[in-house]
Amino acid sequence: MGKVTGFLEIDRQEARYQPASDRIRHYREFTLPLSDAEVAGQAARCMDCGIPFCHGPQGCPVNNQIPDWNDLVYADDWKEASRNLHSTNNFPEFTGRICPAPCEEACTLNLENTPVAIKTVEQAIADKAWANGWIAPETPEAKTGKTVAIIGSGPAGMAAAQQLARAGHDVHVYEREPKAGGLMRYGIPDFKMEKRHIDRRVEQMEAEGVTFHYGVNVGVTMPVSELVESHDAVLFAGGAERPRDPQLPGQDLKGVHYAMPFLVQQNRRVGFENHIPETPVEAFAKHVVVIGGGDTASDCVGTSFRQGAISVTQLDIRPVPPKVEDKLLTWPYWPTKFRTSSSQAEGAEREFAAVTLGIEGKNGKVVGVKCARADAKRQPIPGSEFVLKADLVFIALGFSGPVKEGLVEQSGVALDKRGNVLADETSYVTSNPKVFAAGDMRRGQSLVVWAIREGRQAANAIDTFLMGSSKLPR
Repeated sequence: MGKVTGFLEIDRQEARYQPASDRIRHYREFTLPLSDAEVAGQAARCMDCGIPFCHGPQGCPVNNQIPDWNDLVYADDWKEASRNLHSTNNFPEFTGRICPAPCEEACTLNLENTPVAIKTVEQAIADKAWANGWIAPETPEAKTGKTVAIIGSGPAGMAAAQQLARAGHDVHVYEREPKAGGLMRYGIPDFKMEKRHIDRRVEQMEAEGVTFHYGVNVGVTMPVSELVESHDAVLFAGGAERPRDPQLPGQDLKGVHYAMPFLVQQNRRVGFENHIPETPVEAFAKHVVVIGGGDTASDCVGTSFRQGAISVTQLDIRPVPPKVEDKLLTWPYWPTKFRTSSSQAEGAEREFAAVTLGIEGKNGKVVGVKCARADAKRQPIPGSEFVLKADLVFIALGFSGPVKEGLVEQSGVALDKRGNVLADETSYVTSNPKVFAAGDMRRGQSLVVWAIREGRQAANAIDTFLMGSSKLPR
């Protein structure tokens, strides 16, 4: 914990944002960080709560030792705070930016709606560690002579690769895209996390012995069998990329798109990639409707505003949630309550309890989205129909699992009832004893922090498989 009476003396304070009118003019991060003294003050609010749910299973999937590094920041020992933080989390500068912070919802002070600003402190520690050169390659003392192939360079693949390289294995990461990062690079906009953070981690990992192979689509441009035969172990960490299909009437009209290709395309532009394979989609001077109420939908909102959309409306089938949850029913678990993302705060109209009935068009182009109000069972209420003007529609209803064509089908591994690669949370091994799976490809659509956890645990399982035991943390 920090200062014994800190939670009584210091108010909760989070990092501030640039004004919306300024930040929609660029794609850079717009968070205005707190000073070191302000961060230390927030860390000092960590109280002697007895059972710190923040770093238990309810709060932090990677089990960050939050009270410990809060106390270290309060004591001005930032370097030790960084060491402690990195002992459980390979990439705290990622989670400090894009994790929704279930740890804060699990904080004891959240019973009074004033949780410790854990996410703000975490990002500050990671950024200071990079600025001061405390983060350096950690090379193994000896090589094991074992080779591991990792398919996919998202957070699960990156975390597993780094851990296995540090254990002395020869690690090769195979990535379909021109650069590493997976959904973090190509799905999450730069205004939420600039890609320089990924680039420097890749440099660190390369110095630790990880070899990245870009432009390799395993199962398409390279047979899966080739990797399985030429490596001692293989990890599938390709993510969950298959979008949920609502099968709406008019969905094939020009101007109707799934969310991810739109976001990927814009991230390619910001990253100055020369080749953009996606069909050009731009929101400039258009009325945009986003179907879906999650993070991907919110990213479409923010990207549309930066591209110059006239208006952006977001549809959510759920009723308006309460502004404050019933703590006695939900704490310390993640509650359903009214939240406004930074992108939504940039001027989006939000329609709750809205069922999308279909897409209306004229001359083959979208002109509107037909909706109705939803009842308690999320069914349309007769007579409540309305139409929203739309020149561009994005479908952002989440993902239904990994793409089956190519890697999954060719490998022949067993799938669970949801269509994900079947593997448990202890061994992470698939129906092929030499092949492992982690991240969204195994557990389904989830958070970056869960992917990091699974990558670390899969690395422990693979190391144990190869060596008989492992010193890698789970």
